[in-house]
Amino acid sequence: MPDSIASLQLSSVVLPLENPVSDAKVLTGRQKPLTEVVLLFAEVTTTDGVEGMGFSYSKRAGGPAQYAHLCEIADVAIGQDPSDIAKVYDSLLWAGASVGRSGVATQAIAALDVALHDLKARRAGLPLAKLLGAYRDSCRVYNTSGGFLQASVEEIKEKATASLEAGIGGIKIKVGQPDWRTDLERVAAVREHLGATPMMVDANQQWDRARARRMCRELEAYDLVWVEEPLDAWDAQGHADLSHTFDTPIATGEMLTSVPEHLALLEAGYRGIVQPDAPRIGGITPFLRFATLASQAGLALAPHYAMEIHMHLAAAYPTEPWVEHFEWLNPLFEERMEIRDGRMWLPDRPGLGFTLSEQMRAHTVATASFGSPRG
Repeated sequence: MPDSIASLQLSSVVLPLENPVSDAKVLTGRQKPLTEVVLLFAEVTTTDGVEGMGFSYSKRAGGPAQYAHLCEIADVAIGQDPSDIAKVYDSLLWAGASVGRSGVATQAIAALDVALHDLKARRAGLPLAKLLGAYRDSCRVYNTSGGFLQASVEEIKEKATASLEAGIGGIKIKVGQPDWRTDLERVAAVREHLGATPMMVDANQQWDRARARRMCRELEAYDLVWVEEPLDAWDAQGHADLSHTFDTPIATGEMLTSVPEHLALLEAGYRGIVQPDAPRIGGITPFLRFATLASQAGLALAPHYAMEIHMHLAAAYPTEPWVEHFEWLNPLFEERMEIRDGRMWLPDRPGLGFTLSEQMRAHTVATASFGSPRG
């Protein structure tokens, strides 16, 4: 008998942050400071005893909804061939079709989709990147977690120095404050501190088109790797126009939750840096679909967050991406990413290369099981 999915265990995990963080959405009054990350974990076991693990996540809202949605449709995966990942994915989409094919619906499926890719690579005895077909064993890495807006310039400098000493190669800071002059003062101070170190800025969608043009023009002087999300995430034409106007690349895409939403950028003529997020776009399966199209269009890639997943996907992209370093999820896993010489290195362990920690179990607030471990 062919191997099949015997059981699934879903876990909702609430991971508190050591300190609340604020980006431009907080300073403009649209959101509250971020105090925790809520994750949805899927653990899969097959009739042959092979296991896989994947996760999705949410910030500020949506975690319970992701968990509830996957609980409703998870039974559909039981008994299916775990190697037929695209088939399993589509069956889950149709099982929950009444709530659509983006947003919470696909973010919920993402946890199981990632787990099936992890399982397939583990069964092959290969890191996921090697199973997909890697172009490289390491990628350039930058840190974001030290550059939030609640931090003073001096705090940002201290954290940036610590990141560089730890082997990280680039630093990203947040902008998009109500007073644009404050943004420029902070950028100038951090650029002076970093010298020639690669630097990025992220406005988290808080500028309108007029302000974005003015700010991008001012920011040209600071030799940035990119200006991220200067406009609303769904303003594909606006991002495309900026990407043709300025020398500094424009980056966007992290908030988009389906392949069609990302394709709107390409259709608008966007020529910047795409930042798909596998848990948000719906999993590794749709991430790879879009990555193929982005590569064909000649776009650079810098996947958002979730470095435990994205290092593998970045290693399998034809042109070298940047990978985003966030240490926030470290307590949930036994292993750590290797970072040195300004680069993040591909794990040599099978699959994603991570096992869940006791701390992950301790932060679990709900679990649900489907199928039988013995098939």
